[in-house]
Amino acid sequence: MLRGRLLLILAFAIPVVMVSVVGIGGYIAFTKARIDPLTTADAIVVLGGEHDGREAYGISLARQGVAKTVVLSDPYRSGDPTMKKYCAASTSQYEVLCIPPVPSTTRGEAIFTQDLARERGWNHVIVVTWRYHLPRARFIFDQCFDGTVTMRPTPRAYDFSLVEWEFTYLYQIAGFVKAGIQGPCDDSVND
Repeated sequence: MLRGRLLLILAFAIPVVMVSVVGIGGYIAFTKARIDPLTTADAIVVLGGEHDGREAYGISLARQGVAKTVVLSDPYRSGDPTMKKYCAASTSQYEVLCIPPVPSTTRGEAIFTQDLARERGWNHVIVVTWRYHLPRARFIFDQCFDGTVTMRPTPRAYDFSLVEWEFTYLYQIAGFVKAGIQGPCDDSVND
């Protein structure tokens, strides 16, 4: 009887503790992620994801004179109206490049950034993504990009339920594990 109660308590307590650890750890690691101060750079690289204002933010930084090139990751379907609008946004002040990442992941985006940096002589890029992706994107860019990276979040609020927060944190943790297993980008693979 005592053993049955103990198993029942453990069956309830273990998931509660795990969910709490992910929630608290995720809040500390992702919600409170470090945001770098804005500085001028060679290019602004806007990572793909949901169209949450990140493209407009990247272009607005270029309008402010932060960089003369904006690179928009374009993993979207052909004819995506948001990408169509922003990919045609080049002016005399700044150039907009739209590049599909291969693979269609943050790693692919870091690889094309490294390739563009070599071609164009870039040493410093600003990477724009959503707030909770900043730590993982920084880790991946550190593995694949030789220059300096300034990480900036898309300026927006997130109204998630507790379940959505847990999923967000778990997704980012899984992405970290994957990036750790993949290790540094290998130039021989990217050539």
